[in-house]
Amino acid sequence: MTEIFEPTSPHDPRLARGVGGLLGAFNAAGVVDAADVRVAERVAALAHEDDERVRLAAALAVRSVRAGSVGLDLAALPDLAELDRTADLSWPEPAAWTAAIEGSALVAAGVLHVEHDLVYLDRYHRLERQVADDLAARIALGPPAVDDAVLADTLRRVSGAHLSPEQAAAVEHAARHRTTVLTGGPGTGKTTTVARLVLALADQFAVAHQRRMSVALAAPTGKAATRLHEAVGAELAALGALGDGEHQVAVPEAMTLHRLLGWRPDNTTRFRHGRDDRLKYDLVVVDEASMVDLTMMARLLEAVRPETRLVLVGDPRQLTSVGAGAVLSDLVAGFAGHPDSPVVALTENHRSTEQIKDLAAALRDDSPHAADRVLAVLRAGTGEVAYVETDDPVEALRDECTAAAVRVREAAVERGPEAALAEIERFRLLCAHRDGPYGVHVWNRHVEQWLAAELAAPLGSAWYAGRPLLVTTNDYALDIYNGETGVVVADPSGRPRAWIAGAGVPRPFAPGRLDAIETMHAMTIHKSQGSQATRIAVLLPDEGSRLLTRELFYTAVTRARESVLVVGSEAAVRAAVGTTAQRATGLRQRLAPA
Repeated sequence: MTEIFEPTSPHDPRLARGVGGLLGAFNAAGVVDAADVRVAERVAALAHEDDERVRLAAALAVRSVRAGSVGLDLAALPDLAELDRTADLSWPEPAAWTAAIEGSALVAAGVLHVEHDLVYLDRYHRLERQVADDLAARIALGPPAVDDAVLADTLRRVSGAHLSPEQAAAVEHAARHRTTVLTGGPGTGKTTTVARLVLALADQFAVAHQRRMSVALAAPTGKAATRLHEAVGAELAALGALGDGEHQVAVPEAMTLHRLLGWRPDNTTRFRHGRDDRLKYDLVVVDEASMVDLTMMARLLEAVRPETRLVLVGDPRQLTSVGAGAVLSDLVAGFAGHPDSPVVALTENHRSTEQIKDLAAALRDDSPHAADRVLAVLRAGTGEVAYVETDDPVEALRDECTAAAVRVREAAVERGPEAALAEIERFRLLCAHRDGPYGVHVWNRHVEQWLAAELAAPLGSAWYAGRPLLVTTNDYALDIYNGETGVVVADPSGRPRAWIAGAGVPRPFAPGRLDAIETMHAMTIHKSQGSQATRIAVLLPDEGSRLLTRELFYTAVTRARESVLVVGSEAAVRAAVGTTAQRATGLRQRLAPA
């Protein structure tokens, strides 16, 4: 709740005209914007609520959702009140304010709810309760029937393939529970475990139902879904588990969550599948669950049949969803202490990238000396981890970004789309911001200018050969999805074609058919979730950036398969490590043991 806006002029569209009282004062100070104010005014008018304090609470509740929280945490507002631009505001006295809200017409009308020390808008109150109730209902069904002999045989079959004891325990847990929340950091073998639990559940299903189990692999973005599909498929193939035999499975389907639930052109928050039309699958695996917001989790739980096995996979230390909520971390915290928790954590790191492992571990350190530990790892790096401590990132990144762009260009011109797409996966520049000197827009322009200079010729057009592409929205008509990547390659006649790497083989599209496409010499850390690259360069903004958090930094460095370069000042590193993203939710309290 610490973000406020600075009006740029008296005509700033975030300023609500003709509004006085508390709402007008808080809007002028940049605490709530015009949209927050108008929503509060409208619902208050409909409920005949005249108390200015209640109207302010409604506006702040709307603002909280925009900032990613599920409700308004009144206890957190003193932090906001200490900011210079809000110091002169007349903040309501907390106890009297809470009493006024609880006794208000807006609460009586069900527009607002006060619970778990939060003020909720009705929609998010219902969604949070629904998620908690649906999870509780799945647990209340009791454990599924398990053939212990078959499970023991399956574990013997897969344990010889480098399966650690904690991974084997996670597979057994999934066999004995209808809901599994599988967590772990990079390199802990989540995908290895998923492939083996798919096989274990398929064996159980074949014995119980005398037919093949239907499996859906899903993720919030197309890139994450494709990566899950490829990794699980490769693991199953290595186990000899793909085929028509008694102990084999078909290649699981992979798709975005939107596609899984059935996108509807008439509604952005409702889907074709729900309580009246459940999903057909016997097992649903959702990867990158940290990216799933409260609304999407509610829709998923509505659509999954009670008897369907549900496996949620993710790293609770990563960035939370773009939408409201912090569902994965709430599940981990809320189920802690449960006698039969659905949460299974993988902690052993199996990767050989020791320095990246050390950096990730330092970023998970919650001690007061975490920043010192992170800086020590960065400064001790000798290959896997490199740190350029500078206020001039252009000098630090120009050569490497140019070389990467040249490699993609040469592959696109000389070897074709598959080679160019492979080159894109070798290097990725990640930025916290979209705009400004540390943002992707500026850095995409930098790299294009450097590439043209290196080629000693202009690039020619926006659709130049070797232009790396990022899909930014789902296009169901073309079957391309948010997060998928691509590259421009000329066809034999010289016409540019955008080759998009989705599930299956890459496909070419005429540029005119594509709408939401961005250049991807640089991409935001948020957009990088669900993807990896051989080498990652992380550009940290200045220490005053409101986006600079430990979760952001952790997400960025853990995108690297083999090496990571961090560019930024010591102050930026310390600011990132010292700032934890906070979202006000009540889900963990609803899930906690009574």
